[in-house]
Amino acid sequence: MSTEGMGFVSTATNWLCDMDGVLINNGHMVAGADRFLDRLRSTNRPFLVLTNNSLFTPRELCTKLSSLGVIVGEHQLWTSALATAQFVQDQRPKGHAFIIGETSLHEALNDIGYEESSESPDYVVLGETWKYSFEDITTAIRLIDAGSSFVATNPETTGTTAAGSLPGCGALAALIESATGVAPYFVGKPNPVMIRDALKILNAHSNETVMIGDRMDTDILAGTEAGIETILVLSGVAQREDIAHYAHQPSRVVESIADLLEEL
Repeated sequence: MSTEGMGFVSTATNWLCDMDGVLINNGHMVAGADRFLDRLRSTNRPFLVLTNNSLFTPRELCTKLSSLGVIVGEHQLWTSALATAQFVQDQRPKGHAFIIGETSLHEALNDIGYEESSESPDYVVLGETWKYSFEDITTAIRLIDAGSSFVATNPETTGTTAAGSLPGCGALAALIESATGVAPYFVGKPNPVMIRDALKILNAHSNETVMIGDRMDTDILAGTEAGIETILVLSGVAQREDIAHYAHQPSRVVESIADLLEEL
């Protein structure tokens, strides 16, 4: 872990923050998350909450977070569904896509002018969904075989609930890749494209921005590849003993974001 520039917390102008494991965990607010966001607001530090979760719209996430005591505006949420929609629009404006995912993913693509189609679409776009359809998966495989590009919201293979793990977007993407021989382009973290989107939204420079996350393989890697300072919190997935196993290292490690309050 780099110790150079340990004062970056007090001087950072812009903040990017993962959601699960950082602000909330297992259906509860992480202690101090509300005070952390209040401090960013009171000191005029712009921030965005970045999440690989593509199941929910920003409106739905706002409602969920608010019910747990975490107040965030819709405009302060950047999901992998929104990032995926922005990516395909940047690559092939006003195109067509066959979409597997929840309403959040359909809305994100529709809102940027993409039309849904199962007839030679530009993209097959895959996200999480509560009900995977064998018919839809078969259609996706045949479209990719016929030449449609394959894009997925995020590479995470599992999601977590109080009852245990759920299959994630990465797991279904692996099934489709196995059937087609075509690997998807994952837009979500650790792809730094999500970080670059966030910097554009905030009109921020990388050397004035910090990324906080609870996963070395997504949050911290994405921040590292985007060239920004990173803070790993141990309130979610990561364990302290695992950090040294990674080639990339966070700029700092804290137990939770509450530990940063006195420096803001």
